[in-house]
Amino acid sequence: MLERFLKQASFSSMEDYRKNLEFIIPEDFNFAYDVMDVWAKEAPNKLALLWTNDHDEERYYTFAELKEESDRTAAYFTSLGLKKGDPVMLILKRRHQFWTCMIALHKIGAIAIPATFLLTAKDIIYRCENASIKAVVTCGDEPILTHVNDALPQCLTLQHRISIGPIIPEGWEDFEQGVAKAGSWERPPHLNKSSDYSIMYFTSGTSGEPKMVIHDYTYAVAHLSTAAFWHNLHEDSLHLTVADTGWGKAVWGKLYGQWIVGAAVFVYDHERFTPADILRKMEKYKVTSFCAPPTIYRFMIREDLSKFDLSSLKYCTTAGEALNDVVYQKFYEATGIRLMEGFGQTETTLTLGTFPWMEPKPGSMGVPNPQYDIELVKPNGQPAMEGEIGQIVIHTDRRKQIGLFCCYYRNEQLTKEVWHDGLYYTGDLAYYDEDGYFWFVGRADDVIKSSGYRIGPFEVESALMTHPAVVECAITGVPDDIRGEIVKATVVLAKEWKEQAGEALIKELQDHVKHETAPYKYPRVIEFVDELPKTISGKIRRVEIRQNDRAALKGTN
Repeated sequence: MLERFLKQASFSSMEDYRKNLEFIIPEDFNFAYDVMDVWAKEAPNKLALLWTNDHDEERYYTFAELKEESDRTAAYFTSLGLKKGDPVMLILKRRHQFWTCMIALHKIGAIAIPATFLLTAKDIIYRCENASIKAVVTCGDEPILTHVNDALPQCLTLQHRISIGPIIPEGWEDFEQGVAKAGSWERPPHLNKSSDYSIMYFTSGTSGEPKMVIHDYTYAVAHLSTAAFWHNLHEDSLHLTVADTGWGKAVWGKLYGQWIVGAAVFVYDHERFTPADILRKMEKYKVTSFCAPPTIYRFMIREDLSKFDLSSLKYCTTAGEALNDVVYQKFYEATGIRLMEGFGQTETTLTLGTFPWMEPKPGSMGVPNPQYDIELVKPNGQPAMEGEIGQIVIHTDRRKQIGLFCCYYRNEQLTKEVWHDGLYYTGDLAYYDEDGYFWFVGRADDVIKSSGYRIGPFEVESALMTHPAVVECAITGVPDDIRGEIVKATVVLAKEWKEQAGEALIKELQDHVKHETAPYKYPRVIEFVDELPKTISGKIRRVEIRQNDRAALKGTN
């Protein structure tokens, strides 16, 4: 399959990969027909999806079965009047219907909008009003159904509420019954161009209202490099990525690239995260490849990994935050597997990564993916040199960047703010070392300017997180008359440390940071809290902490 989309399908070194990576994309590419249906024809009995849940239910889908199921689902959606260009929101947790719905929406040319089950009625109204959503397909769980019903009076474009069960409330359509009664399906002629819209995500809203990030059909092919050359997958792989289907990480690790490569996708549908349960599933089903945020690995190494047979596991990747060296070392000692880090955004696919030909440096995002034309630029617009902090930008004036978003949907002004003069500004700051490895500093809005220094929150947070008292933390800047800003740490303590919250522990944490990183970066202010403000995707809202601190300072003046 790789030969259909790459001029060179395998590489012997990082130099070879940089020099020769080149995509081949048909003008009318559609992932559902040109990947999934091709596999169904050429390898009908090959395992595509292995789904299980926390009740030990199982579903095995071959490529032929996925074609059959997605064809019926496409026919069902069409019977409701859904058609090319219609926005359809999927709130399906990790239910296996997510995958057949995604393929079916591509088959009819609709715009798929995966969404998290944590949405409230207000969130649903916002999405319907801004994206003109025509249908929503949800789990038949009471909270989700209630939120959609509460939002309905203000969702003027919403014509269909579809539940996969078990609850089918009055006024809702029964997905399973509809699919069972649906007729046959054939690929419509001239359905789409590769440049047509296919999938949209609402960003998590760490610094404002969620943005509508829309991608075209080439986005699916762009994830080939994610799966083949970061996850290091092949046709015999069984890959598990830990991610809710409502967020972009799901299609990074549970859909597009994995199936282009021909790997099988493993899905563990659970309501509550328990590291031992995931490890047991990996052991039972012989998962060969695993990807999760560093937080998941932190929980996993607290288990006695010797109790689990992970001999099938061959390759592990991580993204979402900086990886702590202690986590890397402990996981390596327990498994013999090196954790390979990567980095990207909702607006992109994998932009930086630690690829199989490289030696990983724990905490580094790796090197630029040659799929993109990447550079670091300083505030004055000049390229950043080795060791200098700059914003990660992608040149779009030199060649087409496969995998880069089309725009912020219906918001030309916001698009122009980040994409102008032939550059897409990611808003993420980094520096690179003598070997060309990139190290994340923070979001441009989050960087603290103190006494002439620029301090990135990630490095200080990583230092704090190595102290056993700290479960979570957020580093922000607090206005200061002398230094401009001073570093503040908002800290959630482990249960066994909460009684020690006080000046002695503050001093201990400050000294710990001084020891772990440059002394000038230590937090002069530390506040202990029960929880940090977060988005519905679980990302820390540092902007909210800063706003609260500024409001408090204003109130005391």
